Amino acid sequence: PITRSNNFSAFATESFDVGPTVAEFGVRVEHATLNSEHRASPHQNFTPVSVSASDLWNIDDQSSISLGLARSQRAPLANELFFEGEHEATASYQKGNAGLKKETSYSIDLGYKFNSKKVAVEINLFHNWINGYIFSQRTGGTVGGDPEVEYQQAAATFMGYEAQLIYHAWKNASQDVDITLFSDYTRGKLNNEGDVPRIPPLRLGFQVDHRYGNWRSNLRLTNALEQEYSGAHEASTSSYTLLNLNTHYHIENFNKADMVVYAKGNNLLNENIRDSASFLRNFAPEAGIGGEVGIRINY
Repeated sequence: PITRSNNFSAFATESFDVGPTVAEFGVRVEHATLNSEHRASPHQNFTPVSVSASDLWNIDDQSSISLGLARSQRAPLANELFFEGEHEATASYQKGNAGLKKETSYSIDLGYKFNSKKVAVEINLFHNWINGYIFSQRTGGTVGGDPEVEYQQAAATFMGYEAQLIYHAWKNASQDVDITLFSDYTRGKLNNEGDVPRIPPLRLGFQVDHRYGNWRSNLRLTNALEQEYSGAHEASTSSYTLLNLNTHYHIENFNKADMVVYAKGNNLLNENIRDSASFLRNFAPEAGIGGEVGIRINY
């Protein structure tokens, strides 16, 4: 329905040195009002308040540890409150929930970085506790032949990590080779109500980057495991291996323009990839094997 939204906010941040560490503090206050032609609860107003604090400790010239704590709130969006009808982009019939309240999240993030001439390592761990987590979920029913999806609210927890290791395998004046290992994982649970829907599975892989003058290329392989924690009325997705190859040549001064000639090879193993975070995965998989060549010119 026709809805008028007004949002006002103010925020402040401060950073200061505490011995060998750098501390940061932030606060944000918002006020949101929504006036809708929706017949039920047409007038809504929310005042989210968020605060955060973090600290970065430089152990030495090569390594550091960071810790972040936050208490953040957000107001529900107009479509989460009032939308009702066919949603063509997700091939579903979506229903809002005019009874949604503010979403409040408490989070902790812990990170470690190490950087030397041969190796760079970055690891980040996170854990979020969310009161009134807003999400859309299939009901198991259909409307007009489309799956029915409703916006709901429940307590939820998220935990996971992101990790990356870069090994500088070879470097001289004209070229270098880097090998990167990476992985990420997120586990989302609705307290006593199952799994958060449409969460990516555990992913891990490697990438090889090569530079020779103005020529740069990379080969990237990503292995995603089966996602069995798919959420209510959601199908599990199978594991897949995605292999991509990219290369480009940079011409810095081409008739006073900046030009890049590139070629890409996508999904070279022609895998059947079903994205667990997509509403459309059951009938619209990711593209199969494909290639792309092009020229990009900036004046």
